[in-house]
This record gives sequence, C-alpha cells and structure tokens, in this order.
Amino acid sequence: MKCPFCGFLDSKVTDSRPTDEKIRRRRECLKCMGRFTTYEVVEQPLLMVEKRDGSYETFKRDKLIKGIFSAIKKRPVTIDQVTEIVNYVENYYANDLRTVAKSKEIGELVLNKLRAIDPISYIRFASVYEDFTDVASFVATISELEESADPQE
Repeated sequence: MKCPFCGFLDSKVTDSRPTDEKIRRRRECLKCMGRFTTYEVVEQPLLMVEKRDGSYETFKRDKLIKGIFSAIKKRPVTIDQVTEIVNYVENYYANDLRTVAKSKEIGELVLNKLRAIDPISYIRFASVYEDFTDVASFVATISELEESADPQE
C-alpha cells in the first residue's frame, strides 16, 4: 500500500476491524512512520441480467429494491429484510461465480424469500413478476400458497 505522506510502497497493518460491509485497516508506513486508514471491500463480479426478450442489462441493486418496495408497501416487512433479500440475490450469483442471471431466476429467488416473510407481499411481487393478466392467475397463486402453508392435504 502506497503511503499518502511520502509515497513509500510498503506499510504494516496495525489494526483491522470490520465495519458494515468493509474492513477498516489502520496502517503505518515503514519509512516515515506516518499512519493512515484504508478500507477493503470484496469486489463482486459484474452481473448481467438476461431479460425475457433476450436482451441484457447490468444488474441494478436499486431497481430490485424498488421492485420489492412496491410489493411490501404498507406491509410489516422491514428495510433490513429487503436489504437481506437483495444481498442474498447478489451473493447467490457471486458465490457461484456466475456473471449472467436470467430475470426469471432472480424473481424466483426473491419470491422464495418473500414467501417466508409475508404472503401478501409475495402475491404482490408475483403479480408483477409473473405478469398476471387475469383474476384466475391471482387465484391460482393464492391457492398454491395456501396449499404449501397447509400440509394437511
């Protein structure tokens, strides 16, 4: 690590601790003994999303958050839970070292998480994600949700 004071290329780490999604490192230059702080972040590979029409676009975290927020409006789902869902999606592809994801796969990952958190939010997200065009689509999804919640059948 290059010293910001004298430009020397070697330093030692005197303290290291995690902060948010970064690691904060306190460093000391081995030449001038100046101390400085650096932050280390894990680099995520660029994730491309294959849309239904076959086109590609870069994964946009904010776009997914916005979609989930529209589904959870006035529901008992916290911001932390939404962030956890989006982090899960990003980490799912990063851990598999995949750089291309189908929008359908991303939607299914979100639906699985929402199903466990809040059934109404699940139905709302499914209605947009699966492009419901009639009432029968809603009824079918609600029936499926009820059957999976009631294992007595």
